[in-house]
Amino acid sequence: MTASGPFGRALCAMITPFTSAGTLDLDGAQSLADRLVSEGGCEGLVLNGTTGESPTTTDAEKSALVRAVYEAVGDRASVLAGVGSADTRHTVELAREAERAGADGLLVVTPYYSRPPQDAVEAHFRRVADAVGIPLMLYDIPGRTGTRIEVGTMLRLAGHPRITAVKDCAYDLLGSATVISRTDLAYYSGCEELNLPLYAVGGAGYVSTVANSAPRAMRAVLDAYDAGDTAGAARAHRRALPLITLTMASGLPGTVTTKGLLGALGLPAGPVREPLRPADRATVSGLLEAYELLDQQGQSDM
Repeated sequence: MTASGPFGRALCAMITPFTSAGTLDLDGAQSLADRLVSEGGCEGLVLNGTTGESPTTTDAEKSALVRAVYEAVGDRASVLAGVGSADTRHTVELAREAERAGADGLLVVTPYYSRPPQDAVEAHFRRVADAVGIPLMLYDIPGRTGTRIEVGTMLRLAGHPRITAVKDCAYDLLGSATVISRTDLAYYSGCEELNLPLYAVGGAGYVSTVANSAPRAMRAVLDAYDAGDTAGAARAHRRALPLITLTMASGLPGTVTTKGLLGALGLPAGPVREPLRPADRATVSGLLEAYELLDQQGQSDM
């Protein structure tokens, strides 16, 4: 299957495994990364994003994680590193260190909380892109940052040779389709419920938190669509919605629900770091039930 985007189609926003004591679990990270690529069919892994608990990991931990995962799967999948922060200077430092650690690309979120105007947003991304020699995926998620990357800003940034992709969590399909139609930017859905709709209008794929636990189910949607089976793609999309809902729309951060499910499955995860709190037993039971049903449905299709 030919990848349709610069980093592949099926990307996982990987959690950061911790030990029971809360320290970085590099062995667990390598094991999980290998499973996601070799068994799950992931074509890329995005580290140190929100799902990877970037607000509570240190710069040294971020770099160590990139090096470990690149060592495990870098010859088989794209490895991207989240480097976004509210501080342009710090973001540039993180970007340069991620490049040194082996990252194939960078995920750069809009500066948050300070809510910079569009000219400042554009300048921020250009500063990062000018500071490195690897491509950038811009992360448009105004619900978390408080600031949108407006369509006009995106169109201007598309002219930079190292700004090649977008992780789209703006919930504006018209705006996204407009940029897709007028630029070469590869649009990746960052919201699982929009994976298929965005792909159908020219998106490149997805960056998925749910792919930590159900990578094959997420990829099945794109595989069916690429094979010309649009009805099958829609069925695969609908089948995944219960797990997507419980993981991403239960009122808990996706990191919390995903680590709860992975732990129940005996996979590397570990605890979340404060201020996050672990999922309760009832939440994990519901997730496990939805996961097992989805897995059974997938097996019946084989």
